[in-house]
Amino acid sequence: METLQLKMQIDKPCKIILKDCMNLKKNESCLVVTDEKLKSIGNSLYKNSLEITKKSKLILTTIPKNHGAEPPKKIAGEMLHYDVVLLATTKSLSHTRARENASKNGTRIASMPGITDDMMKRALNVDFNKIKIINEKLINKLKNKNKIKIITKKGTNIEFYTKGRKWIEDDGIYTKKRAFGNLPAGEVFIAPLEGKTNGIIIVDASIGGIGRVDKNIRIAVKNGFIVDVNGGLIADTFKKSLNNKLYKNVAELGIGTNYKARVTGEVLEDEKILGTCHIAFGNNKHFGGKVDVPFHVDVVFKSPTIYCEGILIMKDGRIKI
Repeated sequence: METLQLKMQIDKPCKIILKDCMNLKKNESCLVVTDEKLKSIGNSLYKNSLEITKKSKLILTTIPKNHGAEPPKKIAGEMLHYDVVLLATTKSLSHTRARENASKNGTRIASMPGITDDMMKRALNVDFNKIKIINEKLINKLKNKNKIKIITKKGTNIEFYTKGRKWIEDDGIYTKKRAFGNLPAGEVFIAPLEGKTNGIIIVDASIGGIGRVDKNIRIAVKNGFIVDVNGGLIADTFKKSLNNKLYKNVAELGIGTNYKARVTGEVLEDEKILGTCHIAFGNNKHFGGKVDVPFHVDVVFKSPTIYCEGILIMKDGRIKI
C-alpha cells in the first residue's frame, strides 16, 4: 500500500513535467535518460510518458565523477533523435556538448540532476506563470548592464562584469523547439566575462554534488579564478575537486526565483530558491561563455543584496523591483 501511495504521489509531478512543462504530444517521441541511483524516478517518467505516446524509450547511463562530464557516445547519439529528452541523472548533463547538440537539433530538453521524490512533489507544484513574471522583472533590470555587485551580511563582497553577455531565464516551460532548462525551474543566470570577477563569496547553503555546508565556506576569487577556499569538511571536498585551473573559472552568476524551493542539499533545488544567489565554476561554453571543461559546480548562498550598476535589485534576499 505504501509503495502504491508513493507511486501515485510521484505520478502527479511526472504528469506536470510531461504535459505542462514539455507539452509532449501523442505523435512525438520521448527519451528518458537516467542511472542506477535515480532509476525509480526515471521509470516513473517513462511509464507516464507511455500514457501519452508509444514512441518513448528509457535508457540507463553511467554516473561520471563530475557535473558537466559528457555522457557515453551512444547516449549522446540517441539524444539527437527525439522530440523530448528528460535527463533524470545523478550528475548534470546540462552543460555538455551532447545536450547542446541535441538542442541545436530541435529537441526540447529538461535536465533534472539529483532530483528527489520530495523535490518533485513540492518544487514542481508551482505557478509557472508567477515564476516567469519574477524572471522577467529581474531581466528587465539586469539586461544590457555591465557590472553586478553582490554583498551579504555574512561577508560576501564580489563584483562581476557582464558586458556583451546575455541573461537567460528558466521558468520551467519548454514547449518550443530547442527549449532547454532545469526542473524544478526558477532562476535567471548569465556567464560573466572571464578573467574579470573579483571578491569574496561566503557559501552558507550548499555546493553542487557535495551537499549542505557544515560550516560557512569562504571562497576568494581574483581575476576570474578561485585562489583560496576555506571552511569545514565540505570546503575540503570542494577544494580537492578543483584539480584543473579551468575548473576554478567563474562560469555563472544566477539568482533563484522559485518561491516553493527550499534548502535540501541538492543544488538543483537550492539554486532555485527565491532570494538566493548561486555562482558556478568551470564550464560556461554552452550558455554564452568561453570555457569548455567537463566540470560545472554551483555554490549557493542566502539573503544577498544585489546592485546592478549602483541600482538596488535585491536587499537581503528580497526583490526590490
